[in-house]
Amino acid sequence: MNNNPVLRHQKLLFYGVPSTGTAGYVFKRMKYFTELEHSKNPEEYERKYVDEPNKRTDVTGFSPEFSYGFDFHRDDSVIEDILNITNKELLGSLAVRPLLLVDTKDGSALMRDYSVIPDSEGGDENVYTYSGTFKACGELSEVTATSADDWKTVSISNETGG
Repeated sequence: MNNNPVLRHQKLLFYGVPSTGTAGYVFKRMKYFTELEHSKNPEEYERKYVDEPNKRTDVTGFSPEFSYGFDFHRDDSVIEDILNITNKELLGSLAVRPLLLVDTKDGSALMRDYSVIPDSEGGDENVYTYSGTFKACGELSEVTATSADDWKTVSISNETGG
């Protein structure tokens, strides 16, 4: 039995950058991010029945999100796309991108569309930074990810609903 922990750098998040010239997205690794924390945000239904000593709680839904923070680097297409959404204050579907969480050991991945919700910028005295949240805006899919360039970009296959 292998009981080794999964290291943080082995689970990578990829961002769907709109493809130029063709429809769809190119999934690129999210570099220069100082924060990418995933919260499930479960929605609960709680009740107490008079004939039982304890409360019951059921999960009735989820509102997943990734909080993000990054150091501003030029010439990075993921950062450029997030800054385009941020600086132009894009709304609705113009601010939605697919994100792909990949386990690089076996290629298993979870994909979902997220709204890019910018929050703040310039809060560090050494490097210009940005922060915000990616909030779920679609159904979860299980996919398989493969990479031909050492996980700089990925291709997906075997898409199934969650």
